[in-house]
Amino acid sequence: MSSYEFIFILLLLNDIFGTTDTLCRALQHKSQDIVNAMSLVEITKMVLKEMRDEGWDSLLTKVNKFCKDYSITVPDFSASHFEGRPCRQVDTITYEHHYHFDIFNAALDVQIEELRARFEEKIVELLKLSSSLDPSNGYKAFDANAICSLAGKYYPLDFSEKEIDRLAFQLRIFHGAALAHPALANLSSVAELCRGLAESGKSKDFDLVDRLIRLVLTLPVSTASGERAFSAMKLVKTKLRNKMGDDFLADGLVIYIERDIVDTFSLDDILSDFIVLKERRVRLR
Repeated sequence: MSSYEFIFILLLLNDIFGTTDTLCRALQHKSQDIVNAMSLVEITKMVLKEMRDEGWDSLLTKVNKFCKDYSITVPDFSASHFEGRPCRQVDTITYEHHYHFDIFNAALDVQIEELRARFEEKIVELLKLSSSLDPSNGYKAFDANAICSLAGKYYPLDFSEKEIDRLAFQLRIFHGAALAHPALANLSSVAELCRGLAESGKSKDFDLVDRLIRLVLTLPVSTASGERAFSAMKLVKTKLRNKMGDDFLADGLVIYIERDIVDTFSLDDILSDFIVLKERRVRLR
């Protein structure tokens, strides 16, 4: 790889990472604003496509200026480019073709395809529908029709046809009851709504709504815990801990992922809990 090609790839990746940085930071939040996250996905894909269609000249100007400032040789873009031995290359391509199509377009195509694969159309539709349960801003996004569509289309095994009909009526009453109840009126996330229903006892009155909310909370993109768990697993289960059992691994992952909460516990509190559990041969205190 020549110095010019190295600089070209480096500046190209810098532009791609800069474009996707806002989306990456948004998706790392522990509790997701689904509507905002999906909007950022679509905007990021659009900006990357615009970069692919119209950003070649600006990137090339930036790379050539950098190379000129640091005395790096710029190749003749009209000259023939050979991969490996010239005698084995059947089709003759220019340096411009190599950098434009084999590197620039290829890198952006991979990034755009990665976003499409990660956020398929069905997943985006499901997440947008689930955002109808968002209680923030006084249940501003609440849409009973969209919620029933969500339950009927994506959870046919969890809701029968009769339950879907009953869910529609239950949602109408739930919306008014939630706005009037002090424990449910001022919430900011679907997770808080689930806790509020359980703590207020309203989960029994609105059992179908509670069931649907719990199903929505299992969506991987509605919380970053799934992604964080896979990242943490590499740190918790190492080669020296390869015989770690599932239960111990799960406990270790919870402690690592929720370390902000764990830091609030003192050693004395933990010892007190162990002492209360059962009598032990060795005194912990």
